[in-house]
Amino acid sequence: MTPDEQKRIAALKALDLVRDGMRLGLGTGSTAAMFVEALAERVAGGLRVTGVPTSEATRLQAERLGIPLVGLDETELDLTVDGADEIDGGLNLIKGGGGALTREKIVAASSRRMVVVADASKQVTTLGRFPLPVEIVPFGAASTARRIGEAAEAAGCQGKIVLRRTGAGPFVTDNGNWIFDCHFGAIPDPAGLARALCEVPGVVEHGLFVGLCTGAIIGTARGVETMAAG
Repeated sequence: MTPDEQKRIAALKALDLVRDGMRLGLGTGSTAAMFVEALAERVAGGLRVTGVPTSEATRLQAERLGIPLVGLDETELDLTVDGADEIDGGLNLIKGGGGALTREKIVAASSRRMVVVADASKQVTTLGRFPLPVEIVPFGAASTARRIGEAAEAAGCQGKIVLRRTGAGPFVTDNGNWIFDCHFGAIPDPAGLARALCEVPGVVEHGLFVGLCTGAIIGTARGVETMAAG
């Protein structure tokens, strides 16, 4: 199977977790978009759910497809289905390749369950092959980058910290912030690095999701594989 075919079978399998009346977190990214598209077909067929999107892109997709949406402050969520840039054997994640990491983490933390849908290429033994996104306040960005580097080094990581750009200027998140992509390589202690980054002034959020994911549905060349929190 191609990666897109693997993504699609994972997204379709996640529909088995959805029950009538559920309040759902709707993730961001290519695989999550496939789930939203498939969910909309069920909604058109009579399934009653409400969704909370994790990005403006997902909001626009869900509205276009007719999925009822509510604000996160109005509800607690039964399930969030989202993608990931990397996932290890302990269900630790790197997310934020699409720039929606802060809202994705808020929604995941507000859900009883968070399930990742992904293709097999996202599975890793150790996180860090994919650059770690860190969302920052634009003010004092250079100073924040230095402090991120110092915090990472104390947590056993080093590497180039690159401001994400689009066109002629910095990439701007839905929250009006910037993103540093941190090329740390292998992250031996995701929880430790997560704690260190949270203490850096100017850091809004980072793309390490530790202790939030409760399961994963992975599309592979052999079919669908599932992972569950131990």
